Amino acid sequence: MARELSHYIGGRHVDGLSGRFGDVFDPCTGEVQALVPLAGRAEVQNAVAVAGKAQPEWAAMNPQRRGRILLRFVDLVNRDLDALARLLSAEHGKTLADSRGDIQRGLEVVEFAAAAPHLLKGEFSSDAGPGIDIHSLRQPLGVVAGITPFNFPAMIPLWKSGPALAAGNAFILKPSERDPSVPLRLAELYAEAGLPDGVFNVVNGDKEAVDALLEDSQVKAVGFVGSTPIAQYIYATAAAHGKRAQCFGGAKNHMVVMPDADLDQAADALIGAGYGSAGERCMAISVAVPVGAETADRLVAKLRDRVAALKVGHSLAEGSDFGPVVSKAAKERIEGYIQSGVDEGATLLADGRGFTVPGHEGGFWVGPTLFDNVTPDMDIYRNEIFGPVLSVVRAAGYDEALQPCSGNEFGNGVGIFTRDGDAARDFATRVDVGMVGINVPIPVPLAYYTFGGWKASGFGDLNQHGADAFRFYTKTKTVTTRWPSGLRHGASFVMPEGS
Repeated sequence: MARELSHYIGGRHVDGLSGRFGDVFDPCTGEVQALVPLAGRAEVQNAVAVAGKAQPEWAAMNPQRRGRILLRFVDLVNRDLDALARLLSAEHGKTLADSRGDIQRGLEVVEFAAAAPHLLKGEFSSDAGPGIDIHSLRQPLGVVAGITPFNFPAMIPLWKSGPALAAGNAFILKPSERDPSVPLRLAELYAEAGLPDGVFNVVNGDKEAVDALLEDSQVKAVGFVGSTPIAQYIYATAAAHGKRAQCFGGAKNHMVVMPDADLDQAADALIGAGYGSAGERCMAISVAVPVGAETADRLVAKLRDRVAALKVGHSLAEGSDFGPVVSKAAKERIEGYIQSGVDEGATLLADGRGFTVPGHEGGFWVGPTLFDNVTPDMDIYRNEIFGPVLSVVRAAGYDEALQPCSGNEFGNGVGIFTRDGDAARDFATRVDVGMVGINVPIPVPLAYYTFGGWKASGFGDLNQHGADAFRFYTKTKTVTTRWPSGLRHGASFVMPEGS
């Protein structure tokens, strides 16, 4: 019988009150393994009120003490890493190794956020005028929210919550209803680390919960990761209600392969970046752009051999390269795109439709799929498939290869494989994309740099993690000071100036 999950509000698990539930599937079998409550507006408002009451005391704690609690949390997550990874794999379908990476990349941002005493420092200018000093303060916003996706149920909640908490805010997490168990477990570990009740809350739900967060005047900022249409909706709705928002959407990430590249290295990189986690990553490489016919022919031959050797299996099975996709709907959508590629004339070299794993025939399986001779007018090129589908778009020369990378409506990540420093430098400078890898297939910056795409991949002025996170989760107050000593009496009607 499927277990019933809860919300986590005010330091304890709270049963859902709306009477609505969503199914949490085991993607490897297709069976329902849990029911997740879908919060109504009143439940969200209650969580926000609880967070609002807890936030002032948390903000009053000095940032070094807040940082110590975050470091204790990191220790606890590492203590339970294997159990958390198994829980994540059971609901998402990614392999255990990939789940551990999901958690670890999230922890790196929490570790960075523990440096809050330094990152929250303001500026100071003495003698800005006669006897006048000016300094600035970075203060928390209050209650903030994170709306996070199914594909990284640990990493993105940690990317959002770590800096927000370190800055002195209270946090409401609305995780994906497809894999909510790890976020609930993270809430327990935050409490075990010493985070005061009500400072970190998890409210499960769907659009009703999202809209309640967006419309609540006590929620001052919202961070989101997901599809571009929803990112646009959340960004516009948050702005209409006077909130800050950082919203990250879809992607169509390219990798240019130059004639001088190490083609074995490039092929291995494409296989890992294209098919890892069944392609369910916003930084997955879904388009290879080899330069020149000879490069393309050699690269495609190497890709075909490697695709044929991939092992798709149960997420907990030793040796699985990737597991199922997250849902039946995702499987059907991906298979529809594969058929579209065939219909539009792309060359199908490996077909992942109809794939099954013996003993787990009901799972949401899609095998590795490889297309050659894809053109930018095809649906499989223009749309984010979010599955194990790699397309090869051939280019006659370097400038022709650069064009689709910059011309695509998305601008999340891009890579180039080459031994030529001039080509690499020119590419990094000219390409109209937010994150660039040079002989690096998945250019996800480390925690002390910021993560964010351009164009239809990102909405908002500030990115995730790095120093931008602290700018996003704080407001700046500037204080101008002059003490009475030596002042002449009498009113001045002149605008103050630097001289």
